[in-house]
Amino acid sequence: MAFGVTIENGIAELVFDNPPVNAFNSTQWASIAAEIKALGTNDEVSVIVIRSEGRGFCAGVDIKELDADSRKIVPVNKGNYDTFESIHLNPKPVIVALHGFVLGGGIGIAGAADIIVASECARFGVPEVDRGAMGGGAHLQRMFPVQKVRYMYFTGQFIDAQEAYRLGAVERVVAHSELRATAMEIAGQIAAKSSIMIQLAKEALTGIEDGSLEAKYRWEQGFTLEAYTHDDSNEARAAFVEKRDAKFEE
Repeated sequence: MAFGVTIENGIAELVFDNPPVNAFNSTQWASIAAEIKALGTNDEVSVIVIRSEGRGFCAGVDIKELDADSRKIVPVNKGNYDTFESIHLNPKPVIVALHGFVLGGGIGIAGAADIIVASECARFGVPEVDRGAMGGGAHLQRMFPVQKVRYMYFTGQFIDAQEAYRLGAVERVVAHSELRATAMEIAGQIAAKSSIMIQLAKEALTGIEDGSLEAKYRWEQGFTLEAYTHDDSNEARAAFVEKRDAKFEE
């Protein structure tokens, strides 16, 4: 199992544990989406915390699966879309606790969430262009300003937790050893309130957002499918899997 779930005192804790880098294949993304959606309808749950074990929060999709069969991009795209939607449109607040690398699908999860806490070691990146794909910009733009998103997207450069805090995306930056406790403390504050009122508050706040996050992400996913029709996309994935520099045609 790529993740585990516990429920206690109104707090559902979903923990990714899929070594070595918490990258998920198409089937696993579908399972994550289904579980988060189910937690949203569970009367025992007032708030959801998502965190991970291992070297980093989430490295996104399993590039090896896509390199072996590029047609898998369709179920992968659906799994990503469903996961991010299950967080953003979940009737319950979702807190994410981030550490290490936050890449690709990890960015989507973070950008869809309601509250972000991060350890001092957290680093945010969107290496999609270097992997022959698109996606992540809509959710990253929910966290950071437009020009910062484009800089990260075009260069592949990472930003750290302190910069993410400065830009307003992260609620708190703490030591890794304090990350879970911090997320659970915030979750406890929320779980102590009226669940009905909190759900109404989330629905109201989501409704006043600028534009539809899901529609924006769907637009991006169309460009991922288009990218997969180009030889450069295939070469980018092959180079990543083979741990070599990509060689693009002039």
